[in-house]
Amino acid sequence: MIFIKPKNQHYENMSKALIQQFEKRRFEAYYCPDKNSALKKALELIPEGTVVSHGGSESINEIGLLDAIVEGNYEYVDRKFGNTEKELKESMKKSTFCDYYLMSSNAITKKGELVNIDGYGNRVAALSFGPENVIVVVGMNKLCEDVDNAIWRTQNIASPKNTLRLNKNTPCSTTGYCGDCYGNESICSAIVITRRSWSIGRIKIILVGEELGY
Repeated sequence: MIFIKPKNQHYENMSKALIQQFEKRRFEAYYCPDKNSALKKALELIPEGTVVSHGGSESINEIGLLDAIVEGNYEYVDRKFGNTEKELKESMKKSTFCDYYLMSSNAITKKGELVNIDGYGNRVAALSFGPENVIVVVGMNKLCEDVDNAIWRTQNIASPKNTLRLNKNTPCSTTGYCGDCYGNESICSAIVITRRSWSIGRIKIILVGEELGY
């Protein structure tokens, strides 16, 4: 007999309605109960030999997806390749037009919307246009009631933790809460709400029944 932890069962129950909402919005969606099954599903979706890149994401690291791509039979585009600002920009541009783009989402809503806040804008740009396929790996801990709550979560939970990870000197890095800053260190330049995919199935969402990322 397989014992399913109550939280995982709760996440699985919620995912059924959430997947229906995603599919209404022309997203392709899956539920995986844990990190290992999420990694397996992601690799099933990415054919070997394709060009793969990614945005900044702790979630894809936590399930082992980035390592699997770098070490596997794929043409990996490192978005941070280069020693100068010009070279880094070129790497980001190249990653935006890959075959498969990997990322997470700062938050998702019960209605199936994706909510993201970005510093450079390269991640939300790729989500909106560019790569032929976008794979979004997101833990069920990022589920929010609505867009307003999703934006609050991104500004007050995800962004403060990311500023610490990136060694940024912002108000939220010291207080833990959004300071609505506009300085050079700010990682919140663009707020993007993705309410549908312009191409059916282009955006593939893997819901994971564990807490992932920030």
